[in-house]
Amino acid sequence: MQYKAAVLREGSPRMEIEDVTLRDLRPDEVLVRLAATGVCHSDIAVRDAVFPVPRPIILGHEGAGHVERVGAAVKKVAPGDRVVLTYLACGVCPTCLASEPAYCRDFGGRNITGLRLDGSSALEQNGVAVGGHFFGQSSFAAYSVANERNAVKVRSDAPLELLGPLGCGVQTGAGAVMNALQAKAGSSLVVSGGGGVGLSAAMAAVVQGCTKIIVVEPNAGRRKIALQIGATDVIDPSSTKDLPAAIIELTGGGADYAVETSGKTAVAQQIFSSLAVRGELALIAFYGLTATASFGLLDFIGKGLKVRGVTEGDSRPEEFIPRLLDLHMDGKFPLDRLVKYYEFAAINEALEDQESGATIKPIVRMTH
Repeated sequence: MQYKAAVLREGSPRMEIEDVTLRDLRPDEVLVRLAATGVCHSDIAVRDAVFPVPRPIILGHEGAGHVERVGAAVKKVAPGDRVVLTYLACGVCPTCLASEPAYCRDFGGRNITGLRLDGSSALEQNGVAVGGHFFGQSSFAAYSVANERNAVKVRSDAPLELLGPLGCGVQTGAGAVMNALQAKAGSSLVVSGGGGVGLSAAMAAVVQGCTKIIVVEPNAGRRKIALQIGATDVIDPSSTKDLPAAIIELTGGGADYAVETSGKTAVAQQIFSSLAVRGELALIAFYGLTATASFGLLDFIGKGLKVRGVTEGDSRPEEFIPRLLDLHMDGKFPLDRLVKYYEFAAINEALEDQESGATIKPIVRMTH
């Protein structure tokens, strides 16, 4: 079987849409005919070799579509099912067995390399392997070879073209608030960064019943959307001399919870300084491979503060993705306000607009 895929090659910053051939489908694998795929900053990081991975490779890790066929051992999904694809966890390590798959001890090996654990790939071109397993899906393509563990079945009326981002960026932001911080009703929450992850966190704060939701974002258009999807206040950090003081004033003493998505260590430290007594900060951005930050130890002790990293929103995707979908369908999680659609031929433009901030959450429609 041949199909179209966006292939990234050595020495090139751009993907080219080419034919790839499906070699095989293993017993635990699933072939998905993709409707659309979201674009995430992780795709850009690999494109730019921040994470060095073997090439040629097909990126994309926010796919959604219909199951085309399944391997002999697959039980969770069947042909015709609508699915959202998410990250791949092993299912057998201590953290997976403790229902914390986002912290799978082999997360990197199963998601970043673009290959199966044994170094093979389901895809090839003229006998040469092409990385087809990025985040267990490589969904910048007409079809995806996923695993039954990272294919999440969703309701039959699910709007598939919209839902791919639930598999990574959206569940990361929303899950930080709903799963990791478990923000309480009536509390205050500040989000630094008004991209897809940050605004998903803001929408989740509305779901949780937070009464003060502050989004810190330099882009005026994104600040406007933040207010439209439920933020009570927005701050332009580029015109604010003392960001912690501004947050403390708006919250009447500091934020109960904070979610940092900007990826800037200086901002993370400022947000930390804006926390209330017993406040909690979730770090969910990529800060670079060697970045460090400094937090005063006296603040931890004297104010009882907490700082923690969060991966994939502490999500158990089989439970959390359908929950977010139900919230969206009930009008309580307006994901559609964040997206812009691109045709498959414009995939490089979609990544560029994600990188520049021109689009909050690009979604690439697949053609068949």
